[in-house]
Amino acid sequence: MRGLLVFFACLCGLSAAPALAELKVGDKAPDFTVQAALGGKVFSFSLADHLKQGPVVIYFYPKSYTAGCTVEAHEFAEAAGKFAAAGASLIGISADGVETQKTFSSEECRDKFPVGADPDLTVIRAYDAVFVRLPGIAGIADRSSYVIDQGGTIRYAYTDSAPDKHVENTLRAVEALRAGK
Repeated sequence: MRGLLVFFACLCGLSAAPALAELKVGDKAPDFTVQAALGGKVFSFSLADHLKQGPVVIYFYPKSYTAGCTVEAHEFAEAAGKFAAAGASLIGISADGVETQKTFSSEECRDKFPVGADPDLTVIRAYDAVFVRLPGIAGIADRSSYVIDQGGTIRYAYTDSAPDKHVENTLRAVEALRAGK
């Protein structure tokens, strides 16, 4: 088990060349509802409901409490106000269970945005964001980010195992969307 934990820790901190996310700009975003946590409280997050309020940024990440995933959560938390000012909702999703997401939402997301639990990888698969499958383990999410407009169309898609450009890139895409570009 220790070896598996080391593998996940290393995986979440890896740096690789950027790649395009599997779903493409212009594709219809798969609708979903997941159990999510915000500020340690569990609720049901519905993409359709949030799209009624404006665009939605979904970022998939491999594993809560690993190095790269924690850095990414902190960066999204710091930028949460900018996303809100641009009219966008934000959610992070991983294969972690809702009990893990309850604490991660408070400790690492700083009560700024929800994180969804997708232990069966239903949403992760729908967005073609499965990174790896291991024997006896369903798999984990790739580090992929999407910006979805109010009509449910993907307007921006990005996959890179390094966490450092996801916030900057998705915020720029949301601001361009708001500006009508």
